[in-house]
Amino acid sequence: MDGGSPQAIVPRKGPEFAWQDLPRWWFGGDPFRTRFFDAMSLLFPEGEKFFIACVRDYRDGIDDPQLRAAVKDFMYQEGQHGVVHTAFNEHLKSQGIAVDEVLARQRQIMFDVFRRRLPKVYTLGQTAAAEHMTALMAHGFFSTGMFDDADPRVRAMYAWHAVEEIEHKAVAFDVFQKVARGGYFTRVLSMLQVSLTFPLHVFAIMRHMFKVDGVRNGFGVWARGLWWLYGPGGLYPRLMRHYLAYFKPGFHPWQQGELQTYRLWRESYERSGSNALAAADAVMAATRAA
Repeated sequence: MDGGSPQAIVPRKGPEFAWQDLPRWWFGGDPFRTRFFDAMSLLFPEGEKFFIACVRDYRDGIDDPQLRAAVKDFMYQEGQHGVVHTAFNEHLKSQGIAVDEVLARQRQIMFDVFRRRLPKVYTLGQTAAAEHMTALMAHGFFSTGMFDDADPRVRAMYAWHAVEEIEHKAVAFDVFQKVARGGYFTRVLSMLQVSLTFPLHVFAIMRHMFKVDGVRNGFGVWARGLWWLYGPGGLYPRLMRHYLAYFKPGFHPWQQGELQTYRLWRESYERSGSNALAAADAVMAATRAA
């Protein structure tokens, strides 16, 4: 990971996709990889609302005009993520997934428990931690070419989302440090909590999805999938160095992250007239050629 200079946060309108004919297992016919990303999509809309609320808590205390502008653009981007993933989640609902029930439970945890019972600085720490997790995965999507055999529409949706996570990856962190004056202990504790609870929540949703799908040989599906995630050369081990950097006392998000493919996506997106599919395809072609 080569780090790099901060990138401009661009307030783009979210892309629209037609999901009606999307295969149930759109990720190379693999139920685990498909439902892993489906479960994350299901969580994004309420998660984005939570992140916006936690950053908004400190907006009035921001004196730096650049940071105020960044917070405004961050909130717009997160709002668009919620819109696009809500549309995708409606497709999941048509498959029999209990989207409304999952979102109601998530909303209860985030807003009735976290937002009401925990200090605001801690929930902002949760937000900064989650933003680091999504940013490192966004960098990983680009650098590993992991969406090679995914449906082009879902690949385009996640590539667009990844680009924006990279652009605004330092906003919540900067508000946490510069405005909320959050300490190292709060930063580490909130990251440890998010690192544990987020994947457990995703796996619980996947379990429900597999039941709806009628997946057979569930043990084998989980074993192969967890190996894909956590085994040697898996998704998370490849990102571990980037993840662990968060625990360094002097860490800042812009110290980490490969940006060459991010720039390729952005150039392709702008050149194609804001075509998210074309931009994702350009990135995938470059990854295959590398």
